Amino acid sequence: MSVTHRSPRFADLPDEGLSIAEAARRSGVSVDTLRYYERTGMMPSPPARTSGGTRRYHAAELDWIRTCTRLRATGMSTERIRRYVELVREGEGNEAQRLELLETHRAEVVAQLESITENLRLIDHKIDVYRERVARGDADGLWSTPR
Repeated sequence: MSVTHRSPRFADLPDEGLSIAEAARRSGVSVDTLRYYERTGMMPSPPARTSGGTRRYHAAELDWIRTCTRLRATGMSTERIRRYVELVREGEGNEAQRLELLETHRAEVVAQLESITENLRLIDHKIDVYRERVARGDADGLWSTPR
């Protein structure tokens, strides 16, 4: 994957890129996670390497790591991320497939948010009940088991 733009988020990167340790620190993930992303095919392209074989991360890789981390945080499976990466590697002509993959994941995230929102309403209700009962001084026996 060739990216010709330079992300404003990483405008201060040195031309030679960052070491894996520096990239991990900047992206907020561990070195092991970066190696895992590379090893399992979750990176559109491997990071550049020096003549000595040391990885060097540039803005494109850091942008992707950020994207990948966020997709994982929303529950996207590594298999689905790898499929997306495969489509990106294939190049032009499969944008509709990429869009479908992202839309499917978005629908799943929206469903999760709706469920979490419903669960939060229950928690808020419980908090309101406890606050009211504590304030009245008659919270004894709330959800206690009979002896």
